Amino acid sequence: MADFKILGVSGGTRKGSFNTLALRAAQELAPAGVVIDLADVSDLPLYDEDLRLAGYPPATQRFRQQVKEADAILFATPEYNYSVSTALKNAIDWASRPPEPPFSGKPVGMVSAATGPMGGVRAQFALRQMLVSLNAFPINNPQVMITFAASKFDESGRFTDETGRELLQKHVEELVKWGKRLKG
Repeated sequence: MADFKILGVSGGTRKGSFNTLALRAAQELAPAGVVIDLADVSDLPLYDEDLRLAGYPPATQRFRQQVKEADAILFATPEYNYSVSTALKNAIDWASRPPEPPFSGKPVGMVSAATGPMGGVRAQFALRQMLVSLNAFPINNPQVMITFAASKFDESGRFTDETGRELLQKHVEELVKWGKRLKG
């Protein structure tokens, strides 16, 4: 039984997504008693208020329930045009609507992986802005931006950058501490 449950949400939907691989590394590096489950947001329909008013589609109900049941959220976001991916924004939109938006009050961590020298820093900035409207509470440090991601994962998808692994492990540890502190 897990002492603390984190829901990993990747904005990368392609096979071999570096962001999904980063979440798998976080699973591997999580402290004892911490479980990181991964949400699949690839099957969520595009957000449509008419659809929501007619009743949340099953895939969106599933995702909202996963967010609700988690003690914390760990986002992994690629950077698309200085922001998060469409898949991640769409998932956030579905889970931000009434009744009882499940992100409200949640501790949140965020990592990003990108093939360029910025490592997704602008996507994290955009995500941080969204978290304000969600009433979610992100940790601030350590920040994890995986730069030149194509060179930091081996053929089997293992995150091989030792400094990055240490930062990711510390990020998860800080997320757990923050989550336990917010629970009181």
